[in-house]
Amino acid sequence: MKAVQLDGFGGVEVLRVGEAERPVPGENQVLIKVMATSINRPDLVQREGKYPPPPGDSEILGLEVAGVVAEVGPKVSQWKAGDRVMSLVGGGGYAEYAVAYADHLMPIPESMSFAEAACVCESYITAFLNVFMIGDLQDGQTAILHGGGGGVNTAALQLAKALTPNAKLIVTAHPSKMERVKDLGADLVIDYTQTPDFTEVVKEFTNKKGVDVILDHVGAKYLAPNMNSLGYKGRLVIIGVISGIKAELNLALMMVKRQQIIGSVLRSRPVSEKGEIVAEFTRRALPKFADRSIVPIIEKTFSIDDVVEAHRMMDEDRHFGKIVLQIAAD
Repeated sequence: MKAVQLDGFGGVEVLRVGEAERPVPGENQVLIKVMATSINRPDLVQREGKYPPPPGDSEILGLEVAGVVAEVGPKVSQWKAGDRVMSLVGGGGYAEYAVAYADHLMPIPESMSFAEAACVCESYITAFLNVFMIGDLQDGQTAILHGGGGGVNTAALQLAKALTPNAKLIVTAHPSKMERVKDLGADLVIDYTQTPDFTEVVKEFTNKKGVDVILDHVGAKYLAPNMNSLGYKGRLVIIGVISGIKAELNLALMMVKRQQIIGSVLRSRPVSEKGEIVAEFTRRALPKFADRSIVPIIEKTFSIDDVVEAHRMMDEDRHFGKIVLQIAAD
């Protein structure tokens, strides 16, 4: 089968399109004919040799797929050949066929294209897990979402507007993306190039109350302003550490305000736990995609043969929302 291969680790120059062995589904898995996948930040980190797949998962890049069930394992009864599905995968998305656990699949609503469906599983489930299941954002509360126009951030914004319409949303963004972030419904957008310490801006916006939830992928650089911006019983959910892994923490402030710091990753969670997360997302969030309350934001769609250009666009942060990789024609 056609697949994206890595000639070592490094920049976009290590990517090439070649041939790989078609995978075989295990007893609780399905084989999916992949129509589309998407580019995610962890793909770039894996390409650089810093984020290996979990044991047993494909070495091929790609954490989510949208396509058609081609074959089911012997213990799979809830899916059949021909079903339109989207799924998380531990790896293998950049290929014509990929295997996925049956409990990780979701049906693609009739209203969605394969390209749109390819955007859902990694970014939207990550956002849903961390903002709602872990961060426990409730309607009427206030959240800070770091990341401007990235896939997880735009997903979190859309999910929050759909599931908690009365929540107040503060977003940090690059000035080139601030207007588009506002258009998605952010109540306050902070230019992080001008205001790296956003504490006072947040205090003014919240009348010194602070926020209830923060979704952060920045890490060390933002720890102090994040904690200073959290209110009583506030939850800081850290999903990335692009600025570093070590920072000082005021434990007394954390104790007095009964704040929580929660670290979270999705890819390395046990298969059964991922299945539970997918089931909850299917129940609470998927109907919003079916009725088009949420429509995935696609910056550009590339063919699999143009994977180098797709990665270069993300490397250079020239996207808003998702970058899709078309594997096969609809």
